[in-house]
Amino acid sequence: MSTTTEAIALSSAAKTKSKKSPLRRMGPPILAVLVLLVVWQLICVIFQIPYYIIPTPVEVAGAFVEKLPSLTTNMWPTAFEALLGFLVGNSVAVLLAVLFVHWRAAEEALMPVAVFIQTIPIVAIAPVLVLMLGTGYAPKVVIAALISFFPTLVNMVKGLKAVDREHLELFRLLSASRSETFWKLRVFASVPFLFSSLRITATTSVIGAIVAEWIGAQEGLGYLIIQATYNFDTPFLYATMIMASLVAVVFFTIITVLERLIVTWTPDSKM
Repeated sequence: MSTTTEAIALSSAAKTKSKKSPLRRMGPPILAVLVLLVVWQLICVIFQIPYYIIPTPVEVAGAFVEKLPSLTTNMWPTAFEALLGFLVGNSVAVLLAVLFVHWRAAEEALMPVAVFIQTIPIVAIAPVLVLMLGTGYAPKVVIAALISFFPTLVNMVKGLKAVDREHLELFRLLSASRSETFWKLRVFASVPFLFSSLRITATTSVIGAIVAEWIGAQEGLGYLIIQATYNFDTPFLYATMIMASLVAVVFFTIITVLERLIVTWTPDSKM
């Protein structure tokens, strides 16, 4: 009886510990950020670095609060472009991955093309797309889609192929159709790989949208970055970068939460 009681107590303690573990994990990063901010402030004050070269954290915070309406207004276009590009790029990547898995010739023909497109710098593609599509939302969405496309394509192809031979043989013995094998086996195996790529593209899509806004835009966080740079308003420049980082963090957090809700199993194969 005492052994059972001890086991229950240990189990309760373990649960309590697991509940506290997220806070314990957040503690060191928060402390590290605070230390870096203090060091940053001290270096700027001690060496009297001009604000237009490196502003202090206090000056950046002041600019963030002062220009918050402008930052918020210009955040929405960037977030919209990044989100739409994220959805388009990842959707096309998933469809192509499915095609590659079922049609070997398509993979051999199109994968080198995808690799070649990926090797072209985004800053080189952006002006071409602006000339072709204008200065509206279209080129920003396309660039965000391009930057989101390749990681998901590679991971999905790998995930759809990451199926144990024993499982495939079992499905064949059970006379499962090709569609049944795909939906009940390959898709199941590929979901963890898909979310691994989505976590990456959730942040890079924001980068793609901002880079596109550098080339031609009248609104957005990329537009604010260019304006702050030309005006030597360095505190506002840093504040804009912080807002862009917050957008990327929100996207990343949403994908992480969805992954925890959907992927409730441990993948057999590792990345």
